[in-house]
Amino acid sequence: MSTVEERLSELGLTVPEVVAPVAAYVPALRTGNLVFTSGQLPMRDGNLEATGKVGDGHGLVPAADAKELAALCALNAIAAIKSVVGDLEKVTQVVKVVGFVASDPGFTGQPAVINGASELLGTAFGDRGAHARSAVGVAALPLNAPVEVEVTVSIAD
Repeated sequence: MSTVEERLSELGLTVPEVVAPVAAYVPALRTGNLVFTSGQLPMRDGNLEATGKVGDGHGLVPAADAKELAALCALNAIAAIKSVVGDLEKVTQVVKVVGFVASDPGFTGQPAVINGASELLGTAFGDRGAHARSAVGVAALPLNAPVEVEVTVSIAD
């Protein structure tokens, strides 16, 4: 049986360094057997991968690109979780994913965008990756990010 990090490696991914907070909060916090991540943006090597609203049309982030950005948010959430628990094999279940999509007013494909995060978590954690979820369209996100994802997991001691 492969580990979370081995499954990510099969996708060509590694768990990155934790993204530094952009305000007064911590990337993840444990209480009891739950770890809550703060909202994770699509950051890579300290830089936001894209900006703007998601939708169809000139100057908008296409939904397919936003889906990939949501997966990057989930990877950053995995990094935040690892920073708290040390070993990702301690995760017993991905409990809840909340995804926010900065949406052009006519865009209604938020669930398909947040599938990027859900699918990555499912691949990484296998059966432990099945989760409840919300996909919400919003007017704007921090730093003009197109997507933001927060994750809650349960862990074993």
